Amino acid sequence: MDDTPPSERLSADEVALIRDTARRLRQNVERVIVGKTEVVDLALVALLCEGHILLEDVPGIGKTTLAKALARSLDCSFRRIQFTPDLMPSDITGINYYNQKLGEFVFREGPLIAQVVLADEINRATPRTQAALLEAMEERQLTVEGVTVRLPRPFLVLATQNPVELEGTFPLPEAQLDRFLVRLRLGYPGEDEEDEMLARFETSNPLEALGPVADAATLVNLAGRLRHLHVAPPVRRYVVQLVRATREDPAFELGASPRASLALFRTARARAALDGRDYVLPDDVKQMAPYVLGHRLILSTQARLRGRSADEVLAEVLQRVPVPVEG
Repeated sequence: MDDTPPSERLSADEVALIRDTARRLRQNVERVIVGKTEVVDLALVALLCEGHILLEDVPGIGKTTLAKALARSLDCSFRRIQFTPDLMPSDITGINYYNQKLGEFVFREGPLIAQVVLADEINRATPRTQAALLEAMEERQLTVEGVTVRLPRPFLVLATQNPVELEGTFPLPEAQLDRFLVRLRLGYPGEDEEDEMLARFETSNPLEALGPVADAATLVNLAGRLRHLHVAPPVRRYVVQLVRATREDPAFELGASPRASLALFRTARARAALDGRDYVLPDDVKQMAPYVLGHRLILSTQARLRGRSADEVLAEVLQRVPVPVEG
């Protein structure tokens, strides 16, 4: 049995509301993003967990379009920050300046104060500027010259980076990567999907006509209720065993953190709710593990010399850790 009192558990009606809200959001976003249902669903999982997304793919795939479509579908405020080597922390957080007319210091907010923030090519900024995001992503607040500013809810950072072009970039540190709930890759569309995309964009951009199908308050409420979705103790222990297995595998120099355990636990709940279930299956955990854990793992030198990837080793861990069976 779950530790949550039965009176506080997520009801069937609430699960249906989450599923139906996600369905409306998915259909709306897919008016613009063609043939990427799984990626859109994973983005919705992150939204329901109020977590941040790292979009890692080549240019022109639709990363910016996905961020804009999500923001418009929820009627959320949207800001785009183009990360460059000369970008300063105050350029994104804001500054306190002296207003001569008022005779006092006034805070001028930066583009980071929004509900959906697109951090475009985040790895082109210096580590100092990247670090300015840490407090915002973890604590949902900013501290500028001793003054703390609360960020709006929901607060979602969608960061993009190009895994191919590395010249003039600064690799994201482990502390930064660990704050992203999931890492997603859109990938190239199939032939039929690309043809459908050309047809949709032939005379106009459907993004311009995209309207909201839900609101921020609904999303925040659903995210709060999702914390009461039933998780059986064996499934919860399975999450722990998977994460611990990455720390014990000699192919990894750095395994997943306790923050990763929490992230996998939360995303498995959201995955179950999207499927209309009021309980989590081990399959939900296995499905989310590559997206939640992959970017948090660092291979050992020997594993890298053998040409192995973190995703390959993680797949082996998922096969090796026993799946809990009912009874």
